[in-house]
Amino acid sequence: MLTLCACSSEHLTQYHDGDIIFQTSKSSQSQAIQAATHSKYSHMGVLFQQGGSWCVYEAVGPVKSTALNEWIARGNGKHYTVMRLKTPDTLSPSQLKRLKDEGLKFKGKPYDQYFGWSDEKIYCSELVWKMYKSALGMELGKLSTLGSFDLTAPEVKEKLKERYGKNLPLQEKTVSPRDIYDCNLLYNVDAK
Repeated sequence: MLTLCACSSEHLTQYHDGDIIFQTSKSSQSQAIQAATHSKYSHMGVLFQQGGSWCVYEAVGPVKSTALNEWIARGNGKHYTVMRLKTPDTLSPSQLKRLKDEGLKFKGKPYDQYFGWSDEKIYCSELVWKMYKSALGMELGKLSTLGSFDLTAPEVKEKLKERYGKNLPLQEKTVSPRDIYDCNLLYNVDAK
């Protein structure tokens, strides 16, 4: 079982275990992610509760659980959006166990600033996508390649040069927060 943490219970009745939460990060790469993917969201995770406490399971370096209130406070303007599977609306206990077990396989893994598709390092949307695919057989969003994103904005070019130099892995398989947010298997539960 995921080791979760103490946080507010104000959203107990509104959220379900396994809901997916999105935000705009304040990290240095957030603007580049937003520009490349044409999305306001640059970070995401999966909501789980334990004993009345909500936490976000996220790949932030390392993969870990973060108290929901702490996670929200880290976001730009404390804004966030929560999405849920259309079917099933509520995951069964066995589905939740599988989802948590898949998440635990990544616990403690370092953050992947190069956005590779291996399991050695992992980034936020990759974590969510792989958890749902392995646990429930669901592909939340279409996989893309790095080269399919808009790489023309100055902040994107700067990050790419910083990370890859001249050797851009344009064919590297990837999934962005926007790919998952736009998935037709999900619907909006809450936005603040």
